[in-house]
Formats: sequence, structure tokens, C-alpha cells
Amino acid sequence: IAWLWARTVKSPDHSWRGDIPLITSWVLRRKPGKPLIWIKPVINTVNHTIAYQIKEGGIPIDGTMLGRGKASCIATGATITRDYIKQEASEGRMKEQLLSIVVATKQGRIYLPPDGSGKQPNRPSQIPSAKLSTNSRYMLAPLYGMKTTDSLFNNRQIVALNTFCDLINEVRILIENHARIAGLADDKLPFRDNGQGIVAYADAIITYLAFALDKLADLNNTLTTWKRDAECPVHLFGRQAIPIVWDYAEANPLSLSSGSWKVMIDGILKAFNSKVWPHNSTAPVRIDQANAINSLDRVENPVICTDPPYYDNVPFADISDFFYVWLRHNLSEVWPKECATILTPKKAELVADVERTGSKETANKFFEDGIFRVMEKITNNHHPNFPATLFYAFKPKETRAGRSTSTGWATFLQGLIDAGLQITATWPIRTEITGGLKKGKAMLASSVVLACRPRLQGAKSETYRYFLEELKTELPKAIRLLQDQNIAPVDLAQLAIGPGMKIFSRYNKIIEASGKKMPVQTALMVINEEIDEVLSGEEADLDPDSRFALTWFQQFGYSLESSDEADKLARAKNTAVSSIIRADIICSQGDKVRILTRDELKSPFENDNDWSLTETKRLTDWEATQHLIRCLQRSEMKAAVLLRQLGGIADRARQLAYLLYAVCDQKKWSEEAVAYNNLITAWPELSRLASTTAAGQQKIL
Repeated sequence: IAWLWARTVKSPDHSWRGDIPLITSWVLRRKPGKPLIWIKPVINTVNHTIAYQIKEGGIPIDGTMLGRGKASCIATGATITRDYIKQEASEGRMKEQLLSIVVATKQGRIYLPPDGSGKQPNRPSQIPSAKLSTNSRYMLAPLYGMKTTDSLFNNRQIVALNTFCDLINEVRILIENHARIAGLADDKLPFRDNGQGIVAYADAIITYLAFALDKLADLNNTLTTWKRDAECPVHLFGRQAIPIVWDYAEANPLSLSSGSWKVMIDGILKAFNSKVWPHNSTAPVRIDQANAINSLDRVENPVICTDPPYYDNVPFADISDFFYVWLRHNLSEVWPKECATILTPKKAELVADVERTGSKETANKFFEDGIFRVMEKITNNHHPNFPATLFYAFKPKETRAGRSTSTGWATFLQGLIDAGLQITATWPIRTEITGGLKKGKAMLASSVVLACRPRLQGAKSETYRYFLEELKTELPKAIRLLQDQNIAPVDLAQLAIGPGMKIFSRYNKIIEASGKKMPVQTALMVINEEIDEVLSGEEADLDPDSRFALTWFQQFGYSLESSDEADKLARAKNTAVSSIIRADIICSQGDKVRILTRDELKSPFENDNDWSLTETKRLTDWEATQHLIRCLQRSEMKAAVLLRQLGGIADRARQLAYLLYAVCDQKKWSEEAVAYNNLITAWPELSRLASTTAAGQQKIL
């Protein structure tokens, strides 16, 4: 089902004449309930070659990649710099080495050592291709010599994709014959001209087959990774970027597994057969590819729902060329207007891309002017009976004066407000794939949806002090509502901005103490400060020992610090160090103390089977939160049983998880942040399981 490869370069250490593999991990399978499988490199110091053995169990050695593009020579230990690897790759000297072959059997996946099946065919002369952007924020592959879309595929992958393209063209005759037998009219009209007969039917099927080929390309290139727990290739576009991958998985497109043509087709058929597919819909639908500003003039009273571009975040047109070159190859006759350009149009794309404009100032002005014009069109043209709904999902990435802000978010809102729109309501909607949460990354799960209408004529101006008073009145209720709806901590700060901007945008302007008009950038910082104040105020609901632990964790993490510092903080929190030690939250080591890690905390359970709380144990909110995470890491059911037994402590534990996430996010402690975020995310399911468990026990009684 797959061949597993590693890229190689010559060692910079001249005592070794052979190639050196660039590999992140030697592990092939790391799956619960199954033995670990990994590759053991065997170094021949005489011939300067490396062989690869498949091992089961034991402890694998570390990969050769050290992080940030650096590597080590597995034969001599010499460091291989990122610049050296880039130079070797750019000059065509980076090669690849087959490490293992993955085979599907009735007993499951097996891993075989390399054999002759890794031999590549000759490369076809005619290949769909496009030059890749050199924007290093999203396009790392060109830095390593992969400067065109076709360079992202090995020879066998290109042959396979080209062959499927040829077959898609050949199968049209068969499709038309089937349509004729089924009794479709032979009106000679293509789908693009509203045809309803044989030709249009063939156009539709060919279009879906072209989509399947694009998906096949996403899983059949040299930037696909091997997922060690699922034992399958992972597609290139896990995010909106074309990165560099050192060890990759080449899928077998003729297998029945991930990366095969059959899986691509089955995915399309699954969508057709789903219950949400409008099988009986006869409503006319029109879809245009057009500039947003121009199209708003052509439609009378439009109703707008859009996910606007995010400043300089992603140049989608550049990334789209990866797919477009194959689509155009297959669909240029079916959709001649849409496939008229050799590459995707880029000049008018509303993105602040320095690579296209030549300078940051020009790029910023292009985006800001464009956003304002679009918002102005919405203000003037939008249907008066409905709000315009605008989606936004973007984590802040810049820091100014100690505050995290987002230039894209601020610019978008500034354009919205300057164009005369007012935010009348905000909603969080779960729109994002959150698989990254399991990989140590707290990814956004929700978008904030802004409902906007034109600001009322004669809207008054207000002072900064009045704006602040309204924030203090309305924000706490809005944040409580978000928490009651179980919004994950990673989303909370972004989503809570919406209610704040609702207040800001209802006025013609907010006047600062200096007499100047307050810009959105400043308003966002003020709103963020109030959000922090609301969240920190919730600390008062915790027990004294937990308040001590929260502040200590914020200041020192898990490090050892002076007992005097602990004593001062304990007094400030209306407790004592001795009390906190008895609560098993901290430990004393000489004249220093530290917080116990989650795994060091004493279990609040009598034993590991019945998960019953002891009656003598005084459980703090801090411990309840940590033990819920420990249980969740074992299973949702164990966490649900504990949640039910915690009673009133549970709500405070949940609140503490929000506060601890904020600390970890600020400190960039990503692994700890994910733990608290996952607990909140799982809370609805844990509550459901807890009530189910309670109902089951009541039935027994």
C-alpha cells in the first residue's frame, strides 16, 4: 500500500563518502495494543553504505533531523546545517532512499525491508506544471529546489497522475453510452450551457473525476507524511502551506488503502449518498467566479455571507495552483471560461502579499483599500431586511506593549466600521477541524460570526470613559454565556472580542482623552484588558489553596522557589504553606517549595477500579482539575465517573481550567495549554456520560 522514503544528502564530513538519510523518526508503527515497529539503520564503515532493518519492540534511536532544518550525520555525528541542506537540494544533489515497503495482509499491515519495487520509471515529457511562489511563510519547498508544482512528485507519481488524466478523457465515450442507454436526451448542449442531456451528464461526471484526481495528487506527492498510529499516508495540505518533508510516504494509487483512486471515488460517492445531499432539490442555483466588488453591483439587494481574507495570512491563489494545473488539464474543454488562464488569477486577490507588491507598505495599502471598498459596497447594497454575516477565525500573533493583537483582525474591523457597518450580534460557530489538539497544538475550533447592519443615521459619538463603563457592564455577561456554551479556552479570547466590538461599533466614534478618534487597534487592546479582568476576577470563587496554586503556577510554573515567597503568597491568599502541603498541592525541599506536577499528585481514589472518592480527603479545586485531566487521558468514562462524584467542585474545576489555559497560553506552555483546552472541549460529553452513569446506578437501586 505504500513505499516509505527518506531524502538524503552527502555528509559534510569528508571521512564518510556515502549519503546520509534526513529522517524525523525511525518509527513505522506506534499503535496502542500493538508492538512498536521501527527501522534500524546498519552502518557499513568499509563500504560507506547504510542498510535498513525492520525491528519489532525495543527502543528506536533518534531520527537524524535535529529541528529547525538542521540534521546530524548518522555515520560520523557531524552536524549538517540548514544552509548546507538547502545548497545541496538547490543544486540537485539531494536524493532519496527507500526505507521500507508497507503491505496489507489479512493480519494487518506488515513492514518489509527495501527491495527492487522502489525503482522509478522514466519521467513523462508532458507534465502539468506551475512555478511555485517564493513566499517563505507558506512555501518552504522552493527553498530546497522544488520550484515548480511537478517537482513535488516523484517519477512514479507523475506517471500515475498522467495516466489517470488520460483515462478520464477516454472514459467520456463510455459515460455517454451509458447515458444514452439510460434514455437521456441527446440535446448536444454542454453542462455550462444548461444542458440536460447526454453531453451535460458526461460533463458532470468528468468534473467529479477531475476532483478525484486533484485529491489523489494531494495524497500522492513527496510531501505526504506517514501517520504512525493509523498506518497510512497523510495528505499534503494539513494546513494552507507547502512545507518541506524529509521522510515521506508514497501511496499506491492502485491499492484499496489511503491514497488510492478507489478511496477518492468512494469519498465522492459517500457525499452523494449522505442524508444531507438535496436529492430532490429543483431550486435553481447560480455560481459565479467574479470579483466581489463588481458582483455586488450586479445583484439587486444581495444577502451576504462570507469568510473574508485574513490580511497577509494565506495567499490562496498561489497554493491553488497545485490543484489548478491538474484541473485545467482535465477540464479546459468542459469549463473553458473557468480554465481560461494558464494559472490561477492573482493580481486582484485581496491579500497583503509582499511577494506580489514589492513592499510591505504597498501590500498593506492594497489590502486595506480593498477591504474598505468591499465593506462600503455591502453597506450600500445589502438587503435591508437581513444582516450581513461575516465569519472570522484567526489567532492573534503579534505583541504590542505586552498585548497580543492581530493586524488582520484589526484591519478587517476598521474597514467594516469606517464603511458605516455596525455589529449587531455575534455568535461562535464550531467550524474548524481540531485534530491538532491531539498533537500538542491548541488549534481554533470556532469562528466568530458577526451579524452586521448599516449604522443608524445620526449615531452619536461617545467618550472613552463611557465606552469602558459599557464594556464593564456587558462583557461579563457575554463571557459567562460563552463559558456556559462550553466554548474552548483557545477560542474564548477571540470570541469575546465580538461583544466588545458590538459596543464599539454602535457609535459614530469613540473619543480618547487626547480628543482623537480611537482606532480599532486601540479598542481591541482595551477589550482584551477587560476580558482578562473578567476572567481573573473568577479566581475569587476558588478555595484559598487553589488560588495560591494558580498564582504560584503563573509566576513560577513547576520550578523550585523560596519558602519565603510561598509564605508571602499564602498569606495574601488567606491560607498557609502548611495547609497547602497537607492538601498535597506543593512539596517542600529544604528551604524551597514547588507545585507537584499532575502525575505526582496523590490519587483521590480509594483504588483504581471503583474510582470512589475517600470521605476523609479534603479535595481542592486545583486537584479536582488535575485529576479530571489525568482521568480523561485514560478514558472519557473514568473522567465522567469522577465528574459525577465531584458534585459542586466540578463547576469550579472547569472554571480553573479556563484560568490555567490563559496562563499557559500567555507563557507559551503549549502542552499544558492543550491539556486544559481538551478538558473543556470534552466537558459536554463527560457531563452526558456522568448523567448516564448516575441514571444506570439509580436503576440498579
